[in-house]
Amino acid sequence: MFKKLTVLMLFALFCCGSAFAARTINLPEPKILGKMSVEESIFRRRSERTFLSNELNMEQISQLLWAAQGITDKTWGFRAAPSSGALYPLTLYIMKSDGIFKYIPDGHKLSQVSDRDARPSIVRASLGQSFIGEAPLVIVIAGNYRIVEAKYGQRSYRYLNMEIGHAAENICLQAVALGLASVPVGAFWDDVVAKALDLPETQDPFYLIPVGYLRSGS
Repeated sequence: MFKKLTVLMLFALFCCGSAFAARTINLPEPKILGKMSVEESIFRRRSERTFLSNELNMEQISQLLWAAQGITDKTWGFRAAPSSGALYPLTLYIMKSDGIFKYIPDGHKLSQVSDRDARPSIVRASLGQSFIGEAPLVIVIAGNYRIVEAKYGQRSYRYLNMEIGHAAENICLQAVALGLASVPVGAFWDDVVAKALDLPETQDPFYLIPVGYLRSGS
């Protein structure tokens, strides 16, 4: 009996010791005035696939996430990208060298999901597109189709895809305004990406957007 209890205690200690300490990160307040006009951002936007490994700072990450799903009207809870019926079925995740984080629009913060670097797994899931692993930040747009279907029925998938496009373009234009490069990626095995991110069953991954500094000469 004593031996059995000892084994159970050691197992519990091992499990506790292997668990990561989840963090909640309050992001810096996003800016609503920038140095580049929206017209110039549109003109300069390109899909780039060569990135430096330089990490992005929290101010840059804050601005990118806010541009896609940040709350722009605190009274009504409206967000930066339009949503059919203001249902907001999208959830953003980011992958960095220090883990996976979920964006929480309410309070403009990050909640840590994992402390592992999932980018190598995502490269394999995206048919070997190596630049995804080279970018210091990968934004994942996930969506809950069921939320939209409950209200709009057969047209729900169309509305969800429209909303994903709105959010993705906002990210790409904001990246340009910050002096960064990006590329939206839609070619990947959905189930493998969902497993790598440990997404809940109600969410499906729709877009991967690597973001970083453009490598010189590219």
